[in-house]
Amino acid sequence: MEDLRAKVVEAFKTAGKPVSASDIVKLTGLDKKAVDGVFKQLKKEEAIVSPVRCKWELADK
Repeated sequence: MEDLRAKVVEAFKTAGKPVSASDIVKLTGLDKKAVDGVFKQLKKEEAIVSPVRCKWELADK
């Protein structure tokens, strides 16, 4: 799970703008369900925030 998390976080950094889970799937090539699981974990930890509806970015910007 940590490997998936690292890939998702790296994709957030690469995007440089708020992105959706679908955008992360396109950037990483990971499975949508896996990305959704990582998103759920990141939201719970408040590691990502939503500046606009359905788009997310890292909270520590």
